Amino acid sequence: MDHIDQILRIHSALSTFWWILLGLFFVIYIVLDGADLGAGVFSLLLKDENERAAVMASMAGTWDANETWLVVAGGVIFGAFPLVYGATFNYLMIPLMFALWGIISRAVAFEFHVHAKGSRKFWGTMFGLGSLIAALFAGIALGATLLGFPMSKENAQGITSAADPFANTIPHFSGNALSFISAFSIWTGIGALIAGGLAGTLYLCARFQQDDPIYKKAHSWATIFSFLALAAVVITLIWSYAIMPDAGKWTGSGWFGWLVLLVAILIAAYKMMAAHSAHRDFPALLWCGAIVLLMWGGMWATNFPYIIPQTWTITAGGNPANDLAILTLFMTGFVPVMIMYNAYQIWVFRHRITHMAGYESH
Repeated sequence: MDHIDQILRIHSALSTFWWILLGLFFVIYIVLDGADLGAGVFSLLLKDENERAAVMASMAGTWDANETWLVVAGGVIFGAFPLVYGATFNYLMIPLMFALWGIISRAVAFEFHVHAKGSRKFWGTMFGLGSLIAALFAGIALGATLLGFPMSKENAQGITSAADPFANTIPHFSGNALSFISAFSIWTGIGALIAGGLAGTLYLCARFQQDDPIYKKAHSWATIFSFLALAAVVITLIWSYAIMPDAGKWTGSGWFGWLVLLVAILIAAYKMMAAHSAHRDFPALLWCGAIVLLMWGGMWATNFPYIIPQTWTITAGGNPANDLAILTLFMTGFVPVMIMYNAYQIWVFRHRITHMAGYESH
């Protein structure tokens, strides 16, 4: 029994470790590629195709590496939590399909736009629409995930008898193709667009010279998005507290810790808006990232010990201890390398540009 207890403890520790890393990978992706997607959505507001090309040029050296974190997060779910991967991707097949279509369309448009002549406007529009669709459906998928989903052990004939040789012993998604749709998931999709718009415009403010026309437009829209984002956060928090059982933690015995987190978010929001008003663009972008990090960490902690709220716990969905150990030994070392690479990219492409970049190659 001691041997079994030790294996269970190792399994629990490794599952929790990869759950933390999964949250880290997702939040890095949201911070980095969220700004790119938001800038793409903002490009739909630009009528000049050269200005839209300049928006693309501003992220030409970083966008593909930013999206790598999404691939890594998907790989972690597959490698560390395969049961969660199978059930959740079944549940979210439609929104994830649209999000993937948006990402692919955006990438294709990005590469084609620089070489196009007669179809340049088409590819510029596809770049913006792909960004919008990816952000919208990723937000919908997140909201649907937070609500959890029904699972069953029935086989295709609805039989669960142990005497049935084809009986399924693994819980799997038992809803239908449209189970992900709800008022809350639609709202989180809209919220993702607002958040992306804020991150994208702050990013463009940090990338363009302050006397450039794109900077002036992005700065004005960032102010609008900041107030919309504040309202969206308030609505989402109230709604989440009303419908999610785990949100009761916020006013439970550990209420003081959650209050500290809320105060930290409010301070970061104030710092972001103050820096933005003072045209200190890079600090404003960093404070925006801090807000995302704090809120994502709060959501991750709220859901603990679930990886999918009220559906899959971390340990129930985790791979066996030996598989997790091998995954840990071979894959963990890549994390600091990827972070250093992203930091190096940001350093290399730190200088501001102008709308004239749209006349050049991406």
